[in-house]
Amino acid sequence: MRDIDERTNLTNNNQFELLLFRLGESDQSAQSELFGINVFKVREILVMPQVTTVVGGGPAMLGMADIRGQVIPVIDLPKMVGCTPRTGVNILLVTEYARSTQGFAVEAVEEIVRLEWNQVVSAENSVRGDMVTSIAKLHNEADPANPRLVQVLDVEQILRDVLPTRQPEVDPKTVGPQLTLRPGTKILAADDSAFARSLIEQGLKAMGVPVLMTKTGQEAWQQLGEIADHAAANGRTVQDEIALVLTDLEMPEMDGFTLTRKIKADARFKSIPVVIHSSLSGTASEDHVRKVGADAYVSKFLAKDLADTIRGVLAR
Repeated sequence: MRDIDERTNLTNNNQFELLLFRLGESDQSAQSELFGINVFKVREILVMPQVTTVVGGGPAMLGMADIRGQVIPVIDLPKMVGCTPRTGVNILLVTEYARSTQGFAVEAVEEIVRLEWNQVVSAENSVRGDMVTSIAKLHNEADPANPRLVQVLDVEQILRDVLPTRQPEVDPKTVGPQLTLRPGTKILAADDSAFARSLIEQGLKAMGVPVLMTKTGQEAWQQLGEIADHAAANGRTVQDEIALVLTDLEMPEMDGFTLTRKIKADARFKSIPVVIHSSLSGTASEDHVRKVGADAYVSKFLAKDLADTIRGVLAR
């Protein structure tokens, strides 16, 4: 519990911890690059257990493993990103994402590093494909002018590629009735995953809600400031433009905790409801959501749950 409290308190300073691992040599460069995952999402790290092959599982699906009585899927992460492990897949990262538990097979685990979110930049405009959401810059003692770069993978996209759902991403029939906002207002949403943004837009569209989508907490904060300035110049308030803010937690530059705290501390914005929508699960995350002043928390991604949460918050 002390470890959980310490890591939770990191969010008060826009910080987090990143577990670094390697997947082997890249098929493109023959180099072994560093990858990272938020420690909050890692339940345990194990020497690779026995894995049972599943018929029809696909090339990136190693199979299933029994971890302390729970049978979970095991995903070949090197194969997903185009790497060849030099020594094999030796380590299993047991993770919790978006209401599910799964294992990621990797070649080796390096260390845990503590970073500020402003050391992480969005990779969406600089990386081909949709598997990398951001790049973390680590201090390089040997060459301070050239930081080590760590690729942070879009695990939500990877899970959907390996374990596709048989149901449509958003079924308008399950989302429920249309939501009528005050005329002229919209929802401001922030998420660094292109895949998640697509699902959010589908869900809000099914509710009949206009949305202004941003990629980071910093971008959302800047948008709020610009909207406030424009509204004031026209004798209006931000509340005449923005009905609700919907934010992810893990984002480059500024995380959702910091964004929420800044909104609730600013007299211009504090009456705007904030809903945190995250694949981070567990009571520790949900407790901290309440501490930073968010109006609600909803786990990714069920469109009906998101719709019900937004309706409930706006009704209050």
